[in-house]
Amino acid sequence: MPLTPIFDPEEAGRPMRVAAFMSGSGTNVKRLLEQEKGLRALEGSSPFEVIFIVSDRSDGLCAGEGIALDNGLPYFSYDIRAFHRKRALKRSVKTSEGLEARKEYDQVAKRLVAAFDIDVIALGGYMSYLTLDRCVNVHPADLSIRLPDGRRKYVGDQAVRDAIMAGENTLRSCTLWTDEGVDTGPLLMVSGPLSVELPEPLEILTRDNERLVEGVGQHQERLKELGDWRVFPLTIEMIARGRFALDEGNSVYVDGHPVPEGYTE
Repeated sequence: MPLTPIFDPEEAGRPMRVAAFMSGSGTNVKRLLEQEKGLRALEGSSPFEVIFIVSDRSDGLCAGEGIALDNGLPYFSYDIRAFHRKRALKRSVKTSEGLEARKEYDQVAKRLVAAFDIDVIALGGYMSYLTLDRCVNVHPADLSIRLPDGRRKYVGDQAVRDAIMAGENTLRSCTLWTDEGVDTGPLLMVSGPLSVELPEPLEILTRDNERLVEGVGQHQERLKELGDWRVFPLTIEMIARGRFALDEGNSVYVDGHPVPEGYTE
């Protein structure tokens, strides 16, 4: 079965051009930029370039403008909440009206991607559903774990909590090549494990929601450092080097070898 590189550096004849999308603190975007700078320092060049940064919010809770300023990059902010308020719309994309509104909102980003000749969109903590193609997302859970019916078990915003509540002993982050679903695209890379270390047995913590929420938050922060910040920039680098490919069924390959459960170092 023929394989198609997600990005072919030989065919492009230039570094892969990346747009970084974010919503909050932008720590994943910072690590991506650090990866690019580190490669330039180590090798004299980088196989990818972050061209601009986009945010879907315009308040002080998003650090995008500061990150762009520190790195000399263009920055674009288009607040999705203001977009919906102006049109008196709900934010859900589960209705046909919501999906059409989302497509309208994404037209701005789509034009930017086309104007800057972007190859890949890196979703570094971008909290909104997106209707654009060629996106890499980072997710705080191991998406190779499945339910008996084959669906991925730990999807959505509460993935860390769901994994802890299910009694998982370890947590992992992963990256995926997005499709039209929520956390359903081809699995690219899975991080090493983070041990779940609770202050008390789970059955006791479930009786104290405040402490449970605190414990989940602590694990999610640790997982960012040990998981997200590792696999997100490395996935972008490997794509830029032409190492990731897809077959006609969207199965993932690294260096020509199948990785059905995601690539791990």
